[in-house]
Parts: sequence; structure tokens; C-alpha cells
Amino acid sequence: MRSHRRRRGARIRPYTFTGGRTRSRHPLMVQTLVSIADPRAELPRNLMPESQQIYELCAQVRSVAEISAELKIPLGVTQVLLSDLADQGLVYIHPTITGHSPSENQVLERALRGLERLFQ
Repeated sequence: MRSHRRRRGARIRPYTFTGGRTRSRHPLMVQTLVSIADPRAELPRNLMPESQQIYELCAQVRSVAEISAELKIPLGVTQVLLSDLADQGLVYIHPTITGHSPSENQVLERALRGLERLFQ
């Protein structure tokens, strides 16, 4: 008697979602926050399911890392797909404090001093 196994769906390599691209056009770090740019915007009909899932997750402000983990998509793929959505005006990439500019350093230092005062 032959055993009958349920056939699994074909596995698609994640980088096929990006057409083999590995770099995003926007600077997206793991902590970068993204959200829907305009909740009234109509999604393009030809949007890939993965991009649509990312868009739906962006209904709440989320980090790139959160989206990647939630959808179990590699970080690099998530960054490229988010960049594509940003190019289409569908998601907003929030500015990220990197600590590389003097004004950002001042903000971070003030926040640190405030935290130190709280815990003294």
C-alpha cells in the first residue's frame, strides 16, 4: 500500500520577490519606522502578495525588523520591498536618528541626561 502525502505548496526563494535585487533605494535600518503614507490610497492591482502583507502591517507604525520577523521574510528582502512601496508613495519612511550628525547627538545626549536624572 502506498502512502499518500499531502503535497506542499511550491517553495519560492525570497529573493525572487525582489527580482534578485539585494539593495534598497532608501536608507532602511532595522530600527527604521514605517507606516502607511495615505490610508485612503488605493493599492495597485498588480501588487505582489508579500508587498500587500507588508502594506497591511504598516497600518500601525512598525520597524523594518518587526515587519521582517512577522512575515518571516529575510531583512534584505523586506528592505527592498519597503523601498518599492515607498517609491510608489504607499508607505512613509520615518526619519531615523543615527547619531551621525551633531544635532542628533545633542538630542541623544539630552535624552541620556534626562534618563540619568530619573534613575539617580
